[in-house]
Parts: sequence; C-alpha cells; structure tokens
Amino acid sequence: MSIKRISVGPRLAGAVIHNGVAWLSGQVPDDRSQDCAGQTRQVLAKIDAVLAEAGSDKSRLLSAQIWLKDINADFAAMNEAWVEWLPEGAAPARATTQADLASPDVLVEIMLTAATRD
Repeated sequence: MSIKRISVGPRLAGAVIHNGVAWLSGQVPDDRSQDCAGQTRQVLAKIDAVLAEAGSDKSRLLSAQIWLKDINADFAAMNEAWVEWLPEGAAPARATTQADLASPDVLVEIMLTAATRD
C-alpha cells in the first residue's frame, strides 16, 4: 500500500493517507484576533479544504482531537461552531482537552482522522 502526503513541510505534512484513511495534522486559525467560535470556524474551513484534497469530507470522520487554550471559557463556543459544521449523524469519536498551545493567541487546535473515498 502506498503512502500519500499532502502539504509536506520540513516538520510535518498537512495530511497523510494510507489504506483508505487520512490522518490530518492539527489545524490552527490564521486570524488569531477572533474569539474561540471564530477561530473554530476558521479551523473547520481549513479542515474542509484538507479533507477535499485527501479525497474525503466531514461526513467520513472517524475521530477528532480538540485542544482548547481555556476549556472553561471556550468549550461551549467551540461546540456551537462544531455542531453547526458537522453533518447530522456523522459525529466521530472525539476528545476535547485543555492545553498550552504553540502560540498564546491560538485558542483552538483540531486534529482529525477520516476515511477516504478510494
């Protein structure tokens, strides 16, 4: 089985595809001046683009890991954006936790695994 890498950089790939599964790297927002809901929507839009390039979409999610800078302050706002984005009946296995993220202005990071269409 071949391994396909998307958006490969010196430290990581945006996604790795193998045996019908796409593993996406953690996605963070570009406009970090927004609140958690706005940052979450940005991240989900980036995820849509990576999933499309990987031959998948949000209806084929298998698992999600979500990290929030402040889970007490932002869990509800992130969940609201998540539920708006997620197709009905397509919820993946998911975990959400609080973490010190790579930059102080990043409020959310999301990493997904999805089945591809091949």
